[in-house]
Amino acid sequence: MLNNLTNSLDFQGQALALRSERQRLIAGNIANADTPGYVARDMDFAQALREATGSQQGAAVPKTTQAGHIGIESGLTGARAESNLLYATASQTNLDRNTVDMDRERANFADNSVHYEATLRFINANVRTMLEAIKGQ
Repeated sequence: MLNNLTNSLDFQGQALALRSERQRLIAGNIANADTPGYVARDMDFAQALREATGSQQGAAVPKTTQAGHIGIESGLTGARAESNLLYATASQTNLDRNTVDMDRERANFADNSVHYEATLRFINANVRTMLEAIKGQ
């Protein structure tokens, strides 16, 4: 029983950390919306979660963006963090070759915020369940 609760909290904790990292990526994209040549980044959340929870082994070759872009500090490390980052394609052609689509970024930001809040609620519910079990009610 205790292992199930611990595993659930570990899983939700990993999901929360990845949601936070994705929020930082999206914020970085928004911050670079007017940077010429900037290529928007996002992560394959499902793949990142599988890797973070040990459900899948192996990582892709890391990719980097151009020098001069605003850096995103990662809660993950090295190739593991970079392996899940994807490049966005331009939704319409423009002269500065910037691929940030503000409509897409706003939608991603809102969607990720909702999922982040849901993950917090799951963690809260698990902790409440454990406390009730400890109290014996």
